Amino acid sequence: MTQQPKVTIYTDGACSGNPGPGGWAALLLYNSSEKVLSGSECATTNNRMELTAAVQALAMLKKPCQVDFYTDSEYLRRGITEWLEGWKARNWQRKKGQLKNVDLWKALDGAIQNHKINWRWVRGHAGDRYNERVDRLARQAIKKSK
Repeated sequence: MTQQPKVTIYTDGACSGNPGPGGWAALLLYNSSEKVLSGSECATTNNRMELTAAVQALAMLKKPCQVDFYTDSEYLRRGITEWLEGWKARNWQRKKGQLKNVDLWKALDGAIQNHKINWRWVRGHAGDRYNERVDRLARQAIKKSK
């Protein structure tokens, strides 16, 4: 059996106002190669940008991978590691109230199926060079949405 490729992913989302114009960015690291992705939306929320970054990054993986996935979003990390299964069991509902961003949570659920992912939280704006880089890229992307 062949070993799955090991990929490191950093993502971030940002908004100017919440809601407001937003941007997202992802950095994929594989061996000595890197791929940078970013995008923007005119009217969105920070949480939507965090989820969009994750979905877009994972969509770049063309075969099953082992992934170390770094995010400074507790919403993303806890959603995928703690809350997702409950939401699915309740037909994409929270225990109390409607689940926001269902379209992106469903897309993310589909995107993770073929990969072994270690979800890692990194403190934002704390000097991690890759986290700082995707933060800058996400903020730059906001300017393109205006």
